[in-house]
Amino acid sequence: MKLLWFHLMPYTELPDDFRETNPSVWVDISSRNFDPRRAHAMYNDFMDELEFAADCGFDAICVNEHHSNGYGIMPSPNLIASTLARRTTDTAICVMGNSLALYNPPTRVAEEFAMLDCISGGRLIAGFPVGTPMDTCYAYGQNPSMLRARYLEAHDLVMRAWTEPEPFTFNGRFNQQRYVNIWPRPVQQPHPPVWVPGGGSVETWHWCAEMDYVYSYLSYYGYKAGEATMKGFWAEMERLGKDRNPYRAGFLQFVGVAETHEEALKLYKEPAEYFYDRCLHVDSRFATPPGYTTEATIRAGIESQVGKASAQFGAEVQKVRKNARSFDDILEAGYVIVGTPDEVAAKLREVAVNLHVGHLMLLLQFGNMSKQLTMHNTKLFAEQVMPQLKDLFEEWEDRWWPNPMPAAERTLPQAFTPRAAV
Repeated sequence: MKLLWFHLMPYTELPDDFRETNPSVWVDISSRNFDPRRAHAMYNDFMDELEFAADCGFDAICVNEHHSNGYGIMPSPNLIASTLARRTTDTAICVMGNSLALYNPPTRVAEEFAMLDCISGGRLIAGFPVGTPMDTCYAYGQNPSMLRARYLEAHDLVMRAWTEPEPFTFNGRFNQQRYVNIWPRPVQQPHPPVWVPGGGSVETWHWCAEMDYVYSYLSYYGYKAGEATMKGFWAEMERLGKDRNPYRAGFLQFVGVAETHEEALKLYKEPAEYFYDRCLHVDSRFATPPGYTTEATIRAGIESQVGKASAQFGAEVQKVRKNARSFDDILEAGYVIVGTPDEVAAKLREVAVNLHVGHLMLLLQFGNMSKQLTMHNTKLFAEQVMPQLKDLFEEWEDRWWPNPMPAAERTLPQAFTPRAAV
């Protein structure tokens, strides 16, 4: 199986009374909570952590896009990915991803992803999320009822921009361009592998099946809450006649590893409580704007097994949101898996088999976890957990993984020597 190291880049210094003094961590969070000088240190620590994960042997390092929040301070994952393309050599770079409906014109995404694929020598995974309502509808002002239509048209434009060899005219509902002719073009042909992050909507499952894309369930509520969604996904794949290749799917899980179980409980209590108390303090008025959930999903929720799975998931999320902000409840609900390397490996193996996911995305930094603890967690996982999981699903081919240029044909960045050291 593939093990991917995912970074949200949370703001790590929200005040202790953040929940009591701020209505939401997203959309209308006060900028008085943000210190640019402290963010300078955070960004550089976060990039060190991503590069360290690549050095430790993770199959990919992952970044993503969010806006106007203290949950993840990465409005442009492409900026981060460009530095990673230069500072790493073999690890895949998973940009998870660019919210297509927000780009005008969307050819900007085609251009920047093609740049990343060229710089990295063909190591890019291109993520195409529809985007959360907080990011798309409130922070960026999109009409929720038109968001998915914009997304689908933008997707078509990007794919044509990548694959058509000659300039063409695009005359869509939302985008009109007389000349579409992107330079550069992606190394990977016909295009980089496409992964679609989702939260359990019926349309996203159908979309991934139709286009043969990876469905990545980014669940921040752990494997227990994610079970209904992933089983609904696989039931829908079976109904559509797709095979059960586990590499069709990805799943996100928080993990903390330590030498002893007692040490793990001690080390990861504060970061977990910080994340679930402050980083997920989202005002409900921003979570479900009218029109964001499509009629098809609402209808399916009533009539089909797929919809029932989504509805069950929703109920689970509502349940855990109310209850799990203390560490004991967080562990009980399965949001975070902590323990010794053997304990964590056994649990992750059980989770991967049960959810049938070949791409396991791991949050080994969460909440206000320090750089030192993040690297400790990452190193222990790479050395003692990873070897116990790599054989899973080896009988299946991963058709959704980057196909980079041969290493001998790739250009290595010139070593940097600070001027003061010359």
